[in-house]
Amino acid sequence: MKRPDLNRATLLEARGVSRLYGPGKGCESIDVRLHRGEVLGIVGESGSGKSTLLRLLSGMERPDAGQVIYRPAVAQGRDTVGREGELDLYAIGEARRRALLRMEWGLVHQNPRDGLRLGVSAGANIGERLMALGERHYSQIRAVGQDWMSRVELDSRRIDDAPQTFSGGMQQRLQIARTLVTRPNLVFMDEPTGGLDVSVQARLLDMLRTLVRELGLSVILVTHDLAVARLLSHRLMVMRRGQVVEAGLTDQILDDPQHAYTQLLVSSVLTP
Repeated sequence: MKRPDLNRATLLEARGVSRLYGPGKGCESIDVRLHRGEVLGIVGESGSGKSTLLRLLSGMERPDAGQVIYRPAVAQGRDTVGREGELDLYAIGEARRRALLRMEWGLVHQNPRDGLRLGVSAGANIGERLMALGERHYSQIRAVGQDWMSRVELDSRRIDDAPQTFSGGMQQRLQIARTLVTRPNLVFMDEPTGGLDVSVQARLLDMLRTLVRELGLSVILVTHDLAVARLLSHRLMVMRRGQVVEAGLTDQILDDPQHAYTQLLVSSVLTP
């Protein structure tokens, strides 16, 4: 992807965050900086600590040490949690962190069922996010829902169908529509193409790449798939045993890895 202007203001910053569950489990003393309009990929094998780091950055889990700072004043779009220059994520309280995820941020789960309400229709799943921001006009909500179903390549005539009647790939598309309909300031993606057939993955990746570019999204992407990282991310952090072993521009790291572990990851992908 085209490299964003890294002179833009920092949207999210982690300073020395740690969360350990035992020797080599979790993550330790990690620094992260995400610029507005940037996609930051976090890669590594299973157990490397990347999912733990995502939970810490998104406020779903409290760190043992360190800070996570969010700067809503520089975010594009509406700011519904305050006009402060920056927020210390773990000093603002549980209720306010939940409000961030509901109103300013978005989270795309690996399993779409974790990000959807299966007991309501596809349109209601999308509409709930709009209603959380104050939209009350039913016909407008429905029209936006149909538009977003079309944008993620779902048949908008199925707006009243239940999510469990959709295939896995269709459910993931619906979850993405539900997440992005409010144009969130920050999006967390946890293995968004995991568990899908290769052909479904390819179409989903192409759609995600288009939406990220068109909406100018700021994204933290966790994936074990280097091909996904290359297609979606501007910068990359490589994790191993809870620590970052290499970081930099995505193409530079994947084309010319410097750390032995990164070299192993890249070669294992290239080797038939």
